[in-house]
Amino acid sequence: MEKLICTNKKARRDYAIDETYEAGMVLMGTEVKALRQGKAHLKDSYARIKDDEIFLVDTHISPYSHGNQLNHEPDRTRKLLMHKREIRKLYGKTRERGFTLVPLRIYFKGGKAKVEIGLGKGKKLYDKREDLKRKAVEREVERSFKGKRIG
Repeated sequence: MEKLICTNKKARRDYAIDETYEAGMVLMGTEVKALRQGKAHLKDSYARIKDDEIFLVDTHISPYSHGNQLNHEPDRTRKLLMHKREIRKLYGKTRERGFTLVPLRIYFKGGKAKVEIGLGKGKKLYDKREDLKRKAVEREVERSFKGKRIG
């Protein structure tokens, strides 16, 4: 069972996500407690691969309210846990095709904090406009069928 903590709402709007991956997070104790309170956001965050390791950059986890002087740094870079072959595969794709690694959501799964990372390519402005038009048309179709009874 999964308990959702936060989502990156801008990610699917700004990027065309091709594949998603699940990664564990290396956290301090106060970070886990702050996540359980839901005090995190993924705005402007991204993942970076360095020396066969993957890191989550610019993810904000607010300080734990009952923490003492050992409280964590809110915007620190956090290491992610993935298999080496997955990291190498992602590294190859981000280098050759212009893809980027975008965190989509943070959640608890089996008591452990996980992050879902999407391999995506940035959308152009006209792509975003097309998506908005398509969604508006789909909403209109749904509204028109909602009022009518079929059968």
